[in-house]
Amino acid sequence: MVIKITNTEEMRAIEAAADEAGISYQTMMERAGQAAAERALQLIEHLSDPRVTVLIGPGNNGGDGLVTGLLIKQANEAADVRFYLLTERPEDDPYIPVIHEVGLFTALASDDGDKRVLRNMVASSDLVIDALFGIGIRLPLRDEAAKVLRAVRRGLLDREKEHKEAETWSINPAQAPSEAGSGVKILAIDGPSGLDFDTGQIDTTALTADETVTFIAAKYGQLLFPGAQSVGQLTVANLGIPDKVKELKSIEATLLDAATVADLLPARNQDSNKGTFGKAMIVAGSVNYVGAANLAARSAYRSGVGLVSVASARPVAGMLAAATPEATWVLLPHDMGVVSDGATDMFFEEIGKYSALLIGPGMGQEDTTQRFLFQVLDHNRKQAVPKRRGLGFANLPPANDTEDDKAEASELPPLVIDADGLNMLSKEDEWWKHLPENTILTPHPGEMARLTGLSIEEVQKDRFGIVSEKAKEWNTIILLKGAHTLIAEPKGRVTALPFKNDALATAGTGDVLAGLIVGLLAQGMAPYDAACAGAYLHAFAGEFAAQALGPRSVIASDVIDALSSAFKALTPA
Repeated sequence: MVIKITNTEEMRAIEAAADEAGISYQTMMERAGQAAAERALQLIEHLSDPRVTVLIGPGNNGGDGLVTGLLIKQANEAADVRFYLLTERPEDDPYIPVIHEVGLFTALASDDGDKRVLRNMVASSDLVIDALFGIGIRLPLRDEAAKVLRAVRRGLLDREKEHKEAETWSINPAQAPSEAGSGVKILAIDGPSGLDFDTGQIDTTALTADETVTFIAAKYGQLLFPGAQSVGQLTVANLGIPDKVKELKSIEATLLDAATVADLLPARNQDSNKGTFGKAMIVAGSVNYVGAANLAARSAYRSGVGLVSVASARPVAGMLAAATPEATWVLLPHDMGVVSDGATDMFFEEIGKYSALLIGPGMGQEDTTQRFLFQVLDHNRKQAVPKRRGLGFANLPPANDTEDDKAEASELPPLVIDADGLNMLSKEDEWWKHLPENTILTPHPGEMARLTGLSIEEVQKDRFGIVSEKAKEWNTIILLKGAHTLIAEPKGRVTALPFKNDALATAGTGDVLAGLIVGLLAQGMAPYDAACAGAYLHAFAGEFAAQALGPRSVIASDVIDALSSAFKALTPA
């Protein structure tokens, strides 16, 4: 199932179309409640007599919450389910009579002036379900809603204080306190109340959810900060809306999932050799940034590519050859460890052998390096280039020569530009006119700001809009790094990752990502697919590394080491 990403206007249109197609609003509400209840029951299944407080708003989101609470009680008789209503529900609400009939506790905000009842409900709860507001909310929240959420926060603090007073600590400082009975889980229905589902802005009183169950599609605001920080783990329930619904089918923004990535990865046959799996050239490294070439090359090899060659200055090769023994080397002319004039001809004598190219990590931004970059991008040689031996490290060619290696160097292979390559592009007017079609650019927000001439704040405020607009304007594939990394292509597709992992916010992880993408690209993957799969695997490996080491302690090399786990999880034998 492809998970779409919508704004609120698009979501309303999809719901209306589904209603016209025979899936009524009432049916969607019941299915939403079922999906939320299933997740809630999983969160409390370890408790013998769980206590659940459901916050109920005036609209459809509140209706989802009523269904959720009733289904929790139906599935778990031992559960103490109680409801707190922000306002009276409509007279024709079908669920309030059922709640009264079952005998479940309800409280109304207008009857709870100092919110003491709510505060006590929350402090005694194991799970709080936030069903106050969904996509229809406008910020800032009105007084009564803000008071309710502030009271919930105070109740959570009361519970936290009670838990801390009950904690027992071991005299062994390496042993953590008992987790028994700790904390109150918060499950948001559609999103934490106070979230702007279009912009990601969020009210200061909003709760921080541990998990969110949203419906039909993910929403932009759930993936944009600061709101994304309060969403927690996001689950999307389809509600049985068929993909053929025009208003849903036409949405081009999608949230990437593991099954889709697994299907994208190139097949591997047992009757293969290193040529079968492609050859990647990485132009990277300089005397001041030696490690970037190492990280990119090692990561590329972990992608399954058959051969990786690093084109760099001789001092870089001398320092890294032992650390990256699998790589071969193309030794470019240099001046004090930085690529110098004359490197372009040598580069083009070799590039015809390779099926993908990465330029940029750790190259530096000297004038000669920038000239090299644009000479490579602008090169239009049409005839075959005579081969010259002795360019590999220790005067060995990068790979066994075949007739295919004598291919013309008239065009660059599929290209990835990262790091210093991007910064050098940004110094040139209309730099995008120099790029081959389907070039993959991998900027972080700072690099994207330089490429666009915007501020970092402007880029981050409208990540989806900017990446989509610039992919079309520049006729390139753009991978905008960050929490919920985005990938966009000129025809309008935008893909977001489900990951937000601060373990990847450390030096060198961008080099790892670029190497992984060029390795997949060299194996014959389409550029957009390689960017999507590489980004997903990179983030997935970051999850494995963070789980093993803790997010604070993860370094770029750890992500490379975890790539095998990410691949195995996606494509088990």
